[in-house]
Amino acid sequence: MQKSKIHYWLALKLVPRLAIHKKLTLVESYGLTALFSSSVKNNPSLTSANNLTAKQLASFYQPDWQKIDDIISSSDRCRSEIIVFDDPVYPQLLKQIYDPPLVLFVQGNTKLLNQTQLAIVGSRSASINGRETAFEIAQQLVKNGLVVTSGLALGIDAAAHKGALTTCASTIAVVATGLDKIYPARHRDLVATILEKEGAIISEFLPGTSPKPGHFPKRNRIISGLSVGVLVVEAALQSGSLITARCALEQNRDVFSIPSGINNPQAKGCHWLIKQGAKLVEESADIMDELAFIDNFDSQLKPQHKPQLFINKEIDEKRSNKDLFVDELLASVGFEITPVDKVVSRSKLPVEEVLTRLTILELNGLVAAVPGGYLRLHK
Repeated sequence: MQKSKIHYWLALKLVPRLAIHKKLTLVESYGLTALFSSSVKNNPSLTSANNLTAKQLASFYQPDWQKIDDIISSSDRCRSEIIVFDDPVYPQLLKQIYDPPLVLFVQGNTKLLNQTQLAIVGSRSASINGRETAFEIAQQLVKNGLVVTSGLALGIDAAAHKGALTTCASTIAVVATGLDKIYPARHRDLVATILEKEGAIISEFLPGTSPKPGHFPKRNRIISGLSVGVLVVEAALQSGSLITARCALEQNRDVFSIPSGINNPQAKGCHWLIKQGAKLVEESADIMDELAFIDNFDSQLKPQHKPQLFINKEIDEKRSNKDLFVDELLASVGFEITPVDKVVSRSKLPVEEVLTRLTILELNGLVAAVPGGYLRLHK
């Protein structure tokens, strides 16, 4: 049976422990299908120039095509489309980020992927005021032609999706599971409504994938990567929403934040973002003004930067330098729940630096943000 482009991108996705930007560089250097040809096995330059392990090389010259066929069949069964990196439907803004997913699984309206999106995120244990605010702002934003993107979580995410659903074809939910699973399960009706109203549910995770702590930071980078900006409605200082905000800053996206009462613990993260320079938002017009989309708004994608297919060497080297200091902070996080102040005390680093480094560790799946602090995931 002849292999499709989807087969080859899935084969590349399945190559173990090889960073996405390195996989894309290999495609640029050798060509996608050529990477999986018989000549790869006897190509010494591929091994020496890219430091590939024996297991990684085996994934190139002996792909598990049966497993890939099973993935495609599973995707068909849960009525999702497979959108690969070089597909015209693939979101162009998402290609700008450092580690764009090679493959997206999409249920629903794929036309939304390249429409202009604003992410709304916040606390799972949001206050009633926070949920109402997220609902109302989402409702106003979609009336102005934006698509609201969020993570299908409890609290602010759900309220944002529901506010957007007052208009059809208006919301995207990015999830941290395979599309054959719904998490949290209580959002089964919300998922059905999103699809009925021409929204979309997307994931980079294979069908059958269950929710795991390390998946959520990966999902968050997609939420911000799809969007021209991120609005944080309510967030504690240890909130995963701050990871999305920091991803947005790394991706050169706008960050917006809604202030609240000084005694509201769910406002601490929002206030911290504002102190760091996030745009203070009181109403949707504050966002529309900042994006300069009020007068002649076109709902089609208008990226401020030319999408880049491959990451340049300067960014790659900067990431490598960051990796040099990750391990020393990782030693300060225990396999039991470790509060941030304990990590600060153990590492003797400024709290801002600790939060930034914890974000990097979380994005790499080494720690997980949990109620009360962080949890180490790997030895």
